Amino acid sequence: MKSLLQTRDILHALASGQPVSGADLAARAGVTRAAVWKHVDALRMRGLPIEAHAGAGYRLPWPIELLDADILGHALGTPQPASLEVHWEIDSTSAELARRRDAMPDGAVVLAEGQHAGRGRRGRSWLSPPGLNIYLSCLNRFEQGFAGLSGLSLTVGVAVAAALDELGVTGVGLKWPNDVMADGAKLAGILVELNGEYQGPCTAIIGVGLNVRLTDAMREAIGQPAADLASLCAGHPPSRNVVAAGLIRHLRASLLRFAGEGFAGFAEAFDRRDLLRGKTLHLSGALGNFEGTGAGVTRQGALRVRTASGEVCVDSAEVTVRAR
Repeated sequence: MKSLLQTRDILHALASGQPVSGADLAARAGVTRAAVWKHVDALRMRGLPIEAHAGAGYRLPWPIELLDADILGHALGTPQPASLEVHWEIDSTSAELARRRDAMPDGAVVLAEGQHAGRGRRGRSWLSPPGLNIYLSCLNRFEQGFAGLSGLSLTVGVAVAAALDELGVTGVGLKWPNDVMADGAKLAGILVELNGEYQGPCTAIIGVGLNVRLTDAMREAIGQPAADLASLCAGHPPSRNVVAAGLIRHLRASLLRFAGEGFAGFAEAFDRRDLLRGKTLHLSGALGNFEGTGAGVTRQGALRVRTASGEVCVDSAEVTVRAR
């Protein structure tokens, strides 16, 4: 724990993007110069491109804004979430909510500067270096069961896109079932995990990972086209606290509406951003491998695909969809 606090102190000192000497970093973190080097190396291993310049010290190539519960709360305004936590480093925000599911109030939100076991769809890992992106999960209880929550991930996608619209980020689209895209690349991912009864009630833990700034090394490690707010905003992404507040605000409003209307209330908004409509698709999964043309989504959030033998509706998240 002490080592994590020292690493956090060093990142705080470097957040301005200005060079800081090793001696100053050692004084701020209360460690030796040798220990500073180890902490800097640990941050580099996590994906932060900290530069070292002889005679000047260490620096980041651009400033970063660290998450701050007070700034976040001010940006959120009222009403505030029933519970709002900002962690420095955890395994994953969704795992934290899952561990405390029964004790957490409805609408609880957990964020983290960094995750060491971030998860994406179908068990994939989600790269989560500290200080660069948004890693957020919220807990929502529903009276209806699993059967009544079809299209929930699509609704979350609509909420994320609306939050980015509000920040002036243009060209955001949605790829069924849970990808937020920009410029043909993935900007954010959504992971919904349900616990409870098929007929209700049940609890949803909704995770959102949003790329604010990606390094070249991260793009290479991701292994697929990835977008970030820095590139979409000419190198000057919005405040991370403001971005996080916008996501929370739109998620809260959308989940409240979803509880009453289901995905039907969001189908039109999704349709306007549907990146698969009219595209030639290759699908693989429970239904086998087949091709067709995207034809939108149903009022329950299933993907409609026109094939040579007729229309197929795909409602399983355990399927991979690739557009040509």
